[in-house]
Amino acid sequence: MLTRKQHELIRYIQAKLEETGVSPSFEEMKEALDLKSKSGVHRLISALEERGFIRRLPNRARALEVLKQPEDVSSKAPARTDNVVALKRPEPARPAPANDVIEIPLHGRIAAGVPIEAMETAAMLPVPAALLGSGEHYALEVSGDSMIEAGILDGDYALIRRTDTARDGEIVVALVRGEEATLKYLRRENGRVRLDPANAAYEPQVYDPREVVVQGKLAGLLRRYH
Repeated sequence: MLTRKQHELIRYIQAKLEETGVSPSFEEMKEALDLKSKSGVHRLISALEERGFIRRLPNRARALEVLKQPEDVSSKAPARTDNVVALKRPEPARPAPANDVIEIPLHGRIAAGVPIEAMETAAMLPVPAALLGSGEHYALEVSGDSMIEAGILDGDYALIRRTDTARDGEIVVALVRGEEATLKYLRRENGRVRLDPANAAYEPQVYDPREVVVQGKLAGLLRRYH
């Protein structure tokens, strides 16, 4: 039998899904149920998940799907019954919640002498979906201070959209001579490719176009404060 709070929560989640197409945030659920902390929301969600009423969508920290609910979900009074009916699953085309979190591959620190392919690992980094657009993404931990004047600091996580093309002035991950991966501004001039740092202490790097392969461009940054 569902508790009153469990019943209220599943009704609230379903109502938000029907109204907006996205699941409510933990803060919204806490306020709607008049709970003192988000830990209470976690406990209710875990209990509903164990009983098969909801499930958490994979790789999305706060996206929920209602699988079934009490029969009298449309009534105002909380039901105290174990009778349930199956629901149709939400359409997959629904937009991701603005507060959703997606996990993307973390390919280690971007450093001289290490191609992106050599850095690929099984590690994943949780990223707010709002920081990413369309396409496939991966993350790199920034090493060094060559881009500090662009606000990119040592230890930041650069969120990279995979692409092999970029416009002049965009910040890209460039693989140089098949050996060195670097994060720089891309410029083209006089038939050459110039990779510009964002630090006056460093000189631009100029190459033959055949020596440089674009492996992605900057889509966003994550910074952890210690």
